[in-house]
Parts: sequence; C-alpha cells; structure tokens
Amino acid sequence: MAQPALNPSYPLASSLTLNPAALGLQPGLERWTAPPANQPLMRAPQPLTPPPSPLQEAIARTDSRFVSFGWGPQQRLPFECVHHAIEAQAQQQPDAWAVEHQGQAWTYGQLNAYAEYLARRLEAQGVVRGDRVGVFLQRGFPMVVSILAILKVGAAYVPQDAGVVPAPMLRQVMDSAGIQVVLSTASFIPGLPLARDDVAIDVQSLCSTTPPPAHPSRLRKPYVAGSDLCFVLYTSGTTGKPNGVMVTHRNVCNIIHTAPGNLGMAPGQRVGQVLNIGFDMAAWEILGCLSHGATLVIRGKDFAETAATVNVLIATPSILAKLDPAACPHIQAVALAGEPCPRPLAEAWAARCAFHNGCGPTEVTIVNTLAQFKPGDEVLSIGTPTPNNTVYVLNEDMQPCAIGEVGEMWAGGDCVSAGYIGNPGLTAERYRPDPFLGGGRMMFRTRDLCRWTEQGQLEHFGRVDDQVKVRGFRVELDAVSTVLERSPGCRRAVTLKANSRDLVAFVTPATVDVADAQDQVRRSLPYYCVPALVIAIDELPMTERGKVDKRLLLAQAQPLLDAHNASLGETA
Repeated sequence: MAQPALNPSYPLASSLTLNPAALGLQPGLERWTAPPANQPLMRAPQPLTPPPSPLQEAIARTDSRFVSFGWGPQQRLPFECVHHAIEAQAQQQPDAWAVEHQGQAWTYGQLNAYAEYLARRLEAQGVVRGDRVGVFLQRGFPMVVSILAILKVGAAYVPQDAGVVPAPMLRQVMDSAGIQVVLSTASFIPGLPLARDDVAIDVQSLCSTTPPPAHPSRLRKPYVAGSDLCFVLYTSGTTGKPNGVMVTHRNVCNIIHTAPGNLGMAPGQRVGQVLNIGFDMAAWEILGCLSHGATLVIRGKDFAETAATVNVLIATPSILAKLDPAACPHIQAVALAGEPCPRPLAEAWAARCAFHNGCGPTEVTIVNTLAQFKPGDEVLSIGTPTPNNTVYVLNEDMQPCAIGEVGEMWAGGDCVSAGYIGNPGLTAERYRPDPFLGGGRMMFRTRDLCRWTEQGQLEHFGRVDDQVKVRGFRVELDAVSTVLERSPGCRRAVTLKANSRDLVAFVTPATVDVADAQDQVRRSLPYYCVPALVIAIDELPMTERGKVDKRLLLAQAQPLLDAHNASLGETA
C-alpha cells in the first residue's frame, strides 16, 4: 500500500486527539493528546474537531497499528524532580540503609545530611539553579553525595570517571558545559585541568567526617522544575568530539518512576551499582534505587561479589555475560541495554528472574523501549514504548513503515532530552519537530534499525552505523552476529568490517567450533555475509563503559586476517 506523504511544514495544532472510530483504531487510544512542549503527556482528552487536519488524515490512511503499537501508555509521575523523591525517602525512612560500599553503609538520613552540607558549600561558591557542576571521581560515597548535593541547589551534574578520562578531554568537557566548580577527591584533584578561576572541592574529606558537619548557613533550596537539567552526559567520543546531552529531571523521572523502568525497586531491596559513572545507565542504577528507598550497593574491584548479593541488576550484555546466574541467588530483576543482547544470555537469566531487554541512546534518556523476555519467547525483542513515550519506525522519506518492514526508530514523548549543550547545529540535525504529536514536541532519530512484529513488539536489527558495504553489497553486522550465536556453545558474537571485501568475527568462548560457526552463516545468509575469519576467544574486551571494545578487536584481527589472505594468495 502506498504510504501517504506527511508534510512537516504544515502548521500543526497544539494537540492531536485521535478518534478511534473515525480512524479505525483500537479503543482506548482517544486518550492520547499531545501537550505543549513544556508539559508532560498528561492532558485530558479533547474531541476531534472536524474537519480533520492533513496529519490526521494521513494517519487514518496508514495501518492503524502505527498508533496502537507506537504509543506507550500514559502514567502520572509521583515526582517531577529526582532529588525530591530521594529527600522524601530520607524523611519517611531516615534509618533505612541508602548506600553500601566496601563494608560500610549509610542510612538515608546520613546521606541527606552529608548532601545538605555539601549543597551549602556549593551555594557558598556561587553555584545557582541552572549551573553545571563537574563530578570527576570514581565509585564510592563521594559520588552519591556529590550528585544529590548538586541537584539540591538546582544545578545539573556532569559525571566523568577521573581515573580513566584523560585531562585534555576533561578540560574539553569543562569548557563545553561551562563548568567552574568540580567535585572530586584528593587523589584526583592534583591532576585535574583547572583554570585559574576554577574551584575543586574534595568530597572524600567531607565523607570521612563523622557525623556530618554542621554548616553555619541555611540551604536556600531553590525552586526546581521538571524541565530543569538533571545531568549532562557526554558521549564516548569514539567518532570524534564528544557531545554533551542535556537530560532533564522530567526525562529521568519518566523512566525511573514508571513501570517497567522502575524494575520493582522498593525499600528493603538491594540494587547493584556496577556501571561507570560516565555511562547514562549508571543514572538508572543510582537515581532509580535512591528514589525508591532501596539500598545502593556500590561494587568494588570484583563486581561479581556485588552481583551475588543484590536483587536488581542493570548492565550491558558484555558485563552480564561475565556472571554466572547460579552465583546470583538473590536476583529478582535484570535490565539490559546498550548493546544487542545474545539470545543464549537472555534465556539463561530469564529462567531465574524477571529479565528485561531494552534500547535507547542517551538522547532519549537511557532507554525508550523495554519489555520482559520469558524463556521460549518467539522473538527477543527490545520491547515496546515506555510510558508517556512514542516510537515511530520510519523509512528514508520519513513515512511510516509497514508492519514487518525494517526502518529507523524515531523516539518521541517525554524521553526526548533537551539537545546537545553548546551545539545548536547538531541538535537541529538530530532532533526534529514531531509531526505525530505536534504541539511543539520534538522527536529524536535513534539510528536504530527496527521493525514491528505482528504482536506489537520491536525487533532490533542493529544500527544504521552498523550497516556496511562489503563487495558492493549492504550487510547488517548484527544480523551476522545473531546467526553466529546459533552455533553450539556460542555465548556471544561480534562481527566487524575489516576492509571493503572482508568481514571478521569473534565468538566466545574459545571452545566454539569456528568452522561450524562459519557454516552457520553460510547456510543462513548470502555469501558476502560470511566472515573471512572467525576467531574464538575466552572473553570479549570491554570499554570502560561496559561495551565491547570493537576498535581493539579490529586491531587484533588485522594481522590474523592478513596472514589468512596471504595463505590464499590474496591481498586486502
């Protein structure tokens, strides 16, 4: 069926109310009304005013499932600001354990007291609502105190792992975000690239004071709105200059205060903090846990020890693959994102706990799709739109794809962040006005390739960046990896483009029969998808953010591929 053209330049109404009877949609969708840009999706239904707009007519002519699949449920948020939820926990259960690290623990009352003192220090340094403050340190009590103190004064925190990020990049982050105050520890402060007027505060010394010190001034506690920034998260910079994504309080509250993103976190539960502070999913661990009154268990050097004691674990597939499910007897819920999840990994964990698989770049606030996977499910999907969010699978002409057709995922709703700090050009390129919600709302191009299943689940087919050309043919690298993972005993596979003619693949563990793995691809995909070389190794190397280090793998593969081609009398 020919898809109708949508005209983004058409002056959209400030609300879009869909009449199911008029449009042939499923009942219940009439509740979806796009609010103004500065409000969440909470507006009351409005009657459809005839005549319908060109956009409504366009939607009516498409498959109605574009709406019934793509619109997540509406849920009201109990809090508009992250720190308000944490402060409520400190008031309601001050003696409950909030944070645990290396044999020590703090109650919610203690955490709040330390954060109040540090917040007053920040105010004394001139930090005000809307400022950005650096959190340049590593895991520990100072990390948690710093985050909460910054939010209390209405500022946004900018996290960087001071142990792995080089000084020139830290300076770049400071200049980009306009940071003049940095919270760190005595061991890192001497190496920070501070300018003459910059201030660094040693939070470790504060945390070593028992009980928390009193401060002579009273915290002003400025008004903070859901539209204010909660944090600025910088991308890894693997493709060039890192960009700071501005994430609001409403963005964060929308994932941590709605199901399934809350992962059932509650008082009495233990939530693992295993991810790097500079990774967006670490905010899911830290802020999600503390907002719900659970205990944040910060890992030491051996994260398996932490995983063995917690009830909730958030991770990437690369990190989770290092754990034995049987060694984690207390796990009740696991959530994965950040990379494609191998089905064997999902099956192993889903047999023991509620296993959630999701997807979403930093720009749509950690994840914008999520769903529980159960053993034996036909498809390991990335789920459905999370509450108050929308997902559109569009073709190159920005028109809705048919159900079952692969297209790019665009994300709309309350997950869409505020853009890139100091880079309006890139923001305008990747964030677009949302023609489906209207009302000034924005949508983001995730660059994930997806399709809707007949059951309304999103099936992931890698990223646009992972589509490469080999021998003149377009190949989806993740599709090759998925086939490799069907090999007996294979836990994980990664496929890379080595040159214009050859693919190379890595499989784990080292006991995988590489010839059989190669045959799996040969039997399932066209000849140009068959890796020239399949290399079996014990473990895949990871970046500091817990994802597969593809650059390192490619460097390791190149001499092996050169030798392989030389044996065949070929050159790259």
